[in-house]
Amino acid sequence: MHIGILTSGGDCPGLNAAIRAIGKAAQDSYGMQVTGFLNGFRGLAQDQTMELDARLLSGILTYGGTILGTSRDKPHRMLIGGKTRDMTEAIVGTYHHHQLDALVCLGGGGTQKNALRLKQAGLNVVTLPKTIDNDIALTDQSFGFDTAVSIATDAIDRLHSTAISHNRIIVVEVMGHRAGWLALEAGIAGGADVILLPEIPYDVGQVAEAIRERTRKGKHFSIVVVAEGAMSKADAERVGKLAEQKRSAKSEADKQKVSNKLQKFHDGHVDHTINLTRHLEELTQQESRLTILGHLQRGGTPSAADRVLATRLGTTCAEVLNNKKYGVMLAIQNERIGAVPLEEVVRKKKFVPIDHPLITAARLVGTRFGD
Repeated sequence: MHIGILTSGGDCPGLNAAIRAIGKAAQDSYGMQVTGFLNGFRGLAQDQTMELDARLLSGILTYGGTILGTSRDKPHRMLIGGKTRDMTEAIVGTYHHHQLDALVCLGGGGTQKNALRLKQAGLNVVTLPKTIDNDIALTDQSFGFDTAVSIATDAIDRLHSTAISHNRIIVVEVMGHRAGWLALEAGIAGGADVILLPEIPYDVGQVAEAIRERTRKGKHFSIVVVAEGAMSKADAERVGKLAEQKRSAKSEADKQKVSNKLQKFHDGHVDHTINLTRHLEELTQQESRLTILGHLQRGGTPSAADRVLATRLGTTCAEVLNNKKYGVMLAIQNERIGAVPLEEVVRKKKFVPIDHPLITAARLVGTRFGD
């Protein structure tokens, strides 16, 4: 049996651990040949390969990033020679040229969609869920998330000392796209006083009042952790109305117009924590500083938990391939790993339920959410 592996979307810790687990189990336990494709779906379209032999797989368990390289290219919409092209046919050609029996795609929500497209084009595919956002549907956790939480928590811990020394408000923006898992867990672990999530639209006045209340109690500093997708109540209402317009649009042209408005909003929303920090300083008359952690959260050595999860998923992947079960994403659910049909995963997101036990626990220790 001959399998291909690629990593797609953003990089994150644990990818190399997963590649190693798939490769070693596939070769050593099931006698498979394993070929890596470079730079995501682009490498598959342009036939850029790397033979994943025992030598290459040795010693990569602890490495961050991915030895295969990655990209956000989509099979059906890829920039080639300055033009956007549908490279699905070329990808199918590469798959058959190498006489592959299956293709393994490691990635986030976008990768699941693209893998489903390749399944519909006739390829045997299996996927593994990776993202620091932890927003992939039907899996309790994706690898990369635990490491990102640890990195963000460490940063918050370090920012506490400067917040205390200068009696400042420190606003910390973390990643997470439009889900609040990373902000929630890092905020709780780092002892944040306020956590702002995409799932709970906030009132800046309520955030400022929470900080003033701390000052009245003699606590002259505050840590505010903000998910990059967090929105004020006014912005959330605006987005909700646009989303409803999109759902009720009569034609594709009308739907596209609304989609363009939504995209314009999200493009302009990237500096919302800058505005929030300024507003908090004005409302509280307390010096405020912003730290945006950005891609720092993607890098570095994967945590032990991510190495273990990636290894479990990778070895199960080899077993599933040996059993010739395709068109699925491997997911961890209640500590057990199972195979979920790709059709059930795509076009869904796993958001933080507003009644989640972590939110309840945070509220009970005095953390505010700006609502």
